[in-house]
Amino acid sequence: MNNHLKKTCWTVYILRNERNMLYTGVTTDIDRRVNEHKSRLSRGARFTRACKALELVYHCDIGDHGPALKVEAKIKHLKKARKETIVAAGLNKTELYDFLSLP
Repeated sequence: MNNHLKKTCWTVYILRNERNMLYTGVTTDIDRRVNEHKSRLSRGARFTRACKALELVYHCDIGDHGPALKVEAKIKHLKKARKETIVAAGLNKTELYDFLSLP
């Protein structure tokens, strides 16, 4: 398969900082993105640039960019306890969609 025909898979992820706060994002390359956050480069989010320690605590492959952004937005609007449920359960894509009441 040609690279230009290869479909990009978007992943939603959750990071935990040293103050036990959670950050949610999306990426096509989880290892690269976590390293950007940890290195506190300008490419990292403002939230994570101020953090001394970050841990990837959850990630789930969603597929297309649009649905990944919808999942990210839903997670960002959850109360922390509900986010912790996602992290603790390690929900797969189907379970995550059910949990977030997404079609």
